[in-house]
Amino acid sequence: MPGLVAPVSDEREGLLTYLGQQRLALRLTAHGLTDDQARATPTASPLSVGGLIKHVATVERGWMDTVLQRDREWSAANHRASFRLTPGETLADILDLSDQAAQETDLIIAEIPDLGQTVPVPQGVTWLPGDVTAWSVRWVLLHLIEETARHAGHADIIRESLDGATALPLMAAAEGWPANPWVQPWKASTEQT
Repeated sequence: MPGLVAPVSDEREGLLTYLGQQRLALRLTAHGLTDDQARATPTASPLSVGGLIKHVATVERGWMDTVLQRDREWSAANHRASFRLTPGETLADILDLSDQAAQETDLIIAEIPDLGQTVPVPQGVTWLPGDVTAWSVRWVLLHLIEETARHAGHADIIRESLDGATALPLMAAAEGWPANPWVQPWKASTEQT
């Protein structure tokens, strides 16, 4: 996928395409990392690249549960746990979780005829407004774009703190772009010349 979203034909395609682009930006922060590096917390925050990918996938699934009005336990403990890789989780597991969440979202949204459909706001969740009773599916998609982009930015900083890698060189490496005056594809430090 190029660094920018291609032209879109309608609102639904635009929302899903921009969400997909932000997912890719987040996913690229894990390109070439080991499981230990994906768990690493090299900045002042307790966040890791793997934990952020897990959190975003978990949150996306939670919002799709909300859209479909499926039962989901909203709790502070679940929220905190979503930011951490458990000892048995690997980066590959988390990337698979992210892929599954994306596929589920795309399928769910494809089946909703009207993006203006109401989505009840879960009550009693501290960070959700108590004076709003419903959002639209459109609002949920915009929120997922915002959430994913915010955490992709966090992951960019964490990744750069790990080994100096930044977004465009990672994208170039992941997608096999040739080296050019604008961007040199990232290479693992053992491959650097």
